[in-house]
Amino acid sequence: MKRPRLTRRRFLLSGAAAAGMLIVGWGALPPRQRLRGSAPLPVRDGAVALNGWVAIAPDNTVSIVVARAEMGQGVHTALPMLVAEELDVPLDSVRVVPAPPGRIYANAAAIRDSLPFHPDDHGNVRALAEWLLTKAGHELGIVVTGASTSVRDAWQPMREAGAVARGQLVAAASRAWRVPQQQIRTEDGHLVHDISGRRATYGSFARAAAQEEPFEPTLKEPHAFKLIGQSVPRRDSRIKSDGTARFGIDARPPGMLYAALRMCPHFGGRIAGINPADVLELPGVLSVIDFTGALHERAGAQAGVAVVAHTFWQARQAAAALAIRWDAGPHAALTSDAIRRDMAAALDGEAGTVYRSVGDVDEAAEAARPLHAEYSVPFLAHATMEPVNCTAQVADGKVRLWLSTQAPGMAVAVAADIGGVAVQDVELHEHLLGGGFGRRLEADMVAQAVAIARECRGHPVQVIWTREEDIAHDVYRPAALARYAATLDAAGNLLSWRAKSASGSLAADFMARNFGLPMAGPDRYAIEGAYDLPYEIPHQHVAHVTVPSAVPLGAWRSVGHSHHAFFKESFVDEMAHAAGKDPVDLRRAMLLAHPRHLAVLDAAVAKAGQPPRGRAHGVALHESFGSIVAQVAEVSVRDGTIRVHRVVCVIDCGLAVNPNLVAQQMESAVIFGLSAALAGEITIRDGKVEQSNFGDYPVLRMSEAPRVETTIMLSAELPQGVGEPGVPPVAPAVANAVFKLTGQRLRSLPLKLA
Repeated sequence: MKRPRLTRRRFLLSGAAAAGMLIVGWGALPPRQRLRGSAPLPVRDGAVALNGWVAIAPDNTVSIVVARAEMGQGVHTALPMLVAEELDVPLDSVRVVPAPPGRIYANAAAIRDSLPFHPDDHGNVRALAEWLLTKAGHELGIVVTGASTSVRDAWQPMREAGAVARGQLVAAASRAWRVPQQQIRTEDGHLVHDISGRRATYGSFARAAAQEEPFEPTLKEPHAFKLIGQSVPRRDSRIKSDGTARFGIDARPPGMLYAALRMCPHFGGRIAGINPADVLELPGVLSVIDFTGALHERAGAQAGVAVVAHTFWQARQAAAALAIRWDAGPHAALTSDAIRRDMAAALDGEAGTVYRSVGDVDEAAEAARPLHAEYSVPFLAHATMEPVNCTAQVADGKVRLWLSTQAPGMAVAVAADIGGVAVQDVELHEHLLGGGFGRRLEADMVAQAVAIARECRGHPVQVIWTREEDIAHDVYRPAALARYAATLDAAGNLLSWRAKSASGSLAADFMARNFGLPMAGPDRYAIEGAYDLPYEIPHQHVAHVTVPSAVPLGAWRSVGHSHHAFFKESFVDEMAHAAGKDPVDLRRAMLLAHPRHLAVLDAAVAKAGQPPRGRAHGVALHESFGSIVAQVAEVSVRDGTIRVHRVVCVIDCGLAVNPNLVAQQMESAVIFGLSAALAGEITIRDGKVEQSNFGDYPVLRMSEAPRVETTIMLSAELPQGVGEPGVPPVAPAVANAVFKLTGQRLRSLPLKLA
């Protein structure tokens, strides 16, 4: 039986129809306010909270809530800038404080952006769906850092919080000085009345301002910005340079013990037997704990054993010596080749879910012979520089966590579940993240740490994964297989475009692993970057087939865009070659109605200039997370080795809140993306990961790093994503340059010459 085509519109409308008047009535309610929280701010030194985001101390120090994890992307600098701009305070007077519980800190943008709409779709259906999902995000109160949404989500509420606080201060000064509010101006944390010469600090009026009624704020226009748009130095640079920054692995609560793990190397495997007697005699070893039964497979935590000792070295040495017999489980014969065969069979036998259909691809294919190509990418690990860790204590009916996390609410829920306490009895101490890339969205390490701490008589226990355990027990970027077909008209223009891919569903895996729920609707993350291409091709058909995965899948920096950009931009170059056209010219011809994309492409090509002798330029253009990025990779090939010397990167991310941070993120993304493009590969044999450490899962060395030149386009659009959009164009830009040099079309990652 032919499966009915599931289109975006059919999915959304059928869901709305099923919900009926309930959704309509709820949607008509005003959105939840994001100014006043349900819990008091964690203030100190006599500070007074003016709203849920801002508190001011008598010494004029301003405390600003940052509800997003700082994992290197600069939110401890960028988000305070939003408040400081509207509040009129110098950034060096601002102190960052963590968010207390409260829905006002929810990341509604991350929820809203999960809808599978094409960027060119600005219709009523999209507007309604985004309105409803934004409201749902506020109601659910999910605090999460991801999808390059930190600034996008905070742009409005944090600026409003600063503007409202400033207005309350002006009102309090107006009342005390008995002058009209219009005569009072603010500058650098001071209230000024020029006529009388009065001048006072915000701190001296904070308590009076807290008694003033909040009002509807008037936000500054961009031309009035003094701070936003400036390349302000990172506020965390010093502490990360001198070693005083505190990450999760640096937690040291009194009486802390250490735990090293041995987890079953096979996916879905179990412990068949252990012999702890020998290691219990080793120096410093206190106990051997089989934590498998306590986890109930919560949050995807895998079967394993912990060795608890006074130092991590003692625990690690004992864990390595522990005799364990493993039951390999149902996937003992799983291999990378078998996974690829399953994806190929799915592409052969299933129609898949259609995410975009424009014109009639079949009719266009009859008019001209289609050109075909098949692309593939492997699983990838996150390999964050800070090893996976969590410190937990279970004592006095409470659970305490010291943790680096992108999803604090989920971590607390898991800790409460495993610790057998109420959510309000979990105390979370958040720390800086030594890299996240999506790995710290998970809570498997939390489940393990709490399960182990339950057996340690009230002692805090720090669980640290070795790099080998990390590589072998990640939640991986999905392996994927894609088939492309296209036709050219008589003038060599792209007439039709068909893309069909197969992979596991990381969204379905995430929902099942962390919430025990099935995936509702299509998974946009499995196909993003393929269905939302900007190119103006008359006939398009984009579909995806979901293949169940025994390998756990998770969000990896730039998610589906990370591989679909490689497929798409490589195939565009293939079509240019087939048409006898310059790849840049072919792209330009398909961007006549997309001036922002065209401007970004032209800027990158112009800045790159001509490559030196013996090198070639490869180009890629991709939009993701609201931002448009073009990259030109300058590449050479010598003795079969691909070397990237220079990457020109141009981004249109809307208004750049801090251009310095944007440039840093582009540099980071290029290095991250090149590591994956040139060497990143997780392979499976006998139901387990073959790689173990940076020796066989390498990252780019300093000596291999190219010069990265970033240009940020001036824009009046709202700020868009920055942390992830620089990753997707890297691999196709390099692959396209390699083709120019060698004539070899590399259609699989990592890029390897025959």
